[in-house]
Amino acid sequence: MTGAEATELDAARLASVISPLRRTLLAAARATEHLPEIPDAQIEIVRALPRGTVSGPGELAERLRLSRSTVSNLLTTMEGNGLVERRRRPGNHRHIEVLATPKALDLFDRFDLASGDLVARAAATLPAADRAALAAAVPALERLRDALAHAKDAP
Repeated sequence: MTGAEATELDAARLASVISPLRRTLLAAARATEHLPEIPDAQIEIVRALPRGTVSGPGELAERLRLSRSTVSNLLTTMEGNGLVERRRRPGNHRHIEVLATPKALDLFDRFDLASGDLVARAAATLPAADRAALAAAVPALERLRDALAHAKDAP
């Protein structure tokens, strides 16, 4: 195999690994921390509301590329499950702002810690060369994530 062949990206193979890897990690972290199953759309909403931030439902819909009615329905369900709080915006009571609840933030903190621990333990079982390749791949995967996010923004 030449150097060019060794660096050629097999995009289909990468895509076929990412989704099952994500599902496997999600299931393992849920089991480890005894976390409830939260649908992906709700996860996206909580991730869009980091600790200490608020957003309007319309802003969330735009940022997540979801319809306002979809976000409204998600927020209603999430509020019922104690994951978000909707309140009147101070100074403008006609507008609503949304924030993640302490319960949601705790669940996500526990998930993130468990995920990190699981990945670290699994990676420790791999050969040093694989661990080095994974470490080197992280910045590229972050850039790939950003490029995919920007691609859906393009006309």
